[in-house]
Amino acid sequence: MFEHKQAPLLPKPVYYKRIAAHFGMACGIIFASLVMGICGYHFFEGLPWLDSLLNASMILSGMGPVNELHTHAGKLFASFYALFSGVAFISTIGILFAPLVHRFFHKFHLGIE
Repeated sequence: MFEHKQAPLLPKPVYYKRIAAHFGMACGIIFASLVMGICGYHFFEGLPWLDSLLNASMILSGMGPVNELHTHAGKLFASFYALFSGVAFISTIGILFAPLVHRFFHKFHLGIE
């Protein structure tokens, strides 16, 4: 996906397109995770759509749940969604920073030779 260490640096317009593509992938992951959380809270716990959005957003951002959960299915969903959200957050950060870190190390490597 990225250029080899012996290849020259990408021109800035191509590099900016790469950053935009990675930003789009990260937004897609966040959006899909949010939709999954909204549907889960709505169908498993019976929360209204707006409350489901609030709970999913709070869990996905690492803040914690807002509403108290009453059903076993809702509690199980919230447990797995919280674990999933942690992995999604770390993955999203990795996707966002991959082009920046790669360019930094690529530029550093070119400076050595």
